[in-house]
Amino acid sequence: MSYEHILLALDFSEPGNYIVKKTRQLAETFRAKLSIIHVLDNIPMPDMAYGTEISLEENSDDELLEAEKLKFKHVGDELGVSPACRWMVWGVPGQEIVRLAEEENVDLIIVGSHGRHGLALLLGSTANSVLHHARCDVMAIRLPDETTVDEPLAEIAQGAPG
Repeated sequence: MSYEHILLALDFSEPGNYIVKKTRQLAETFRAKLSIIHVLDNIPMPDMAYGTEISLEENSDDELLEAEKLKFKHVGDELGVSPACRWMVWGVPGQEIVRLAEEENVDLIIVGSHGRHGLALLLGSTANSVLHHARCDVMAIRLPDETTVDEPLAEIAQGAPG
C-alpha cells in the first residue's frame, strides 16, 4: 500500500522537529504530496467575514497571530510544502484536521503523540479525536521525551540550522 497525500498536523507546543523529520521521510518514501495544517485554538479570533481560514499572505495587527504565521511559514518552507497546501485555521483542532483531510482527499494524517499511560493520555485529545473521526489512516508518531529531543520546532521556525 502506498500513500499519495499526507497531512501533517502541526502543534508548535510539542517537540516538533522530530515529527517534521519523520514526516519528511515518509513523504519521500511514498513520493506523496505533503500538506500541513495548524489549528489555532489559543489565540482570540478577530472578526472575520469569510470563515475561519487565515490568510497567510496578509498581515494582521495581532502579534501572536503573526508569530504563529511565521513559524508555520518556516516549517512549510523547510518541508518544501507548496503554499497552496498550507492551512492555518481557527477552531477545534481534531475537527478541523479531519474536515480538511476529507476536503483535500488526504489518505494519511500524521499527528504527534505523547508516551503517557492510557489511551487518552497516550494520544492526547487532538490525536484521539482525529483517530476516532478520520475516514483515512492516522499515524500517531510518538514524540520523544523532551530530554532526548535534539532541537525544538521553535528553533526550526526561527531559521536555526538543523
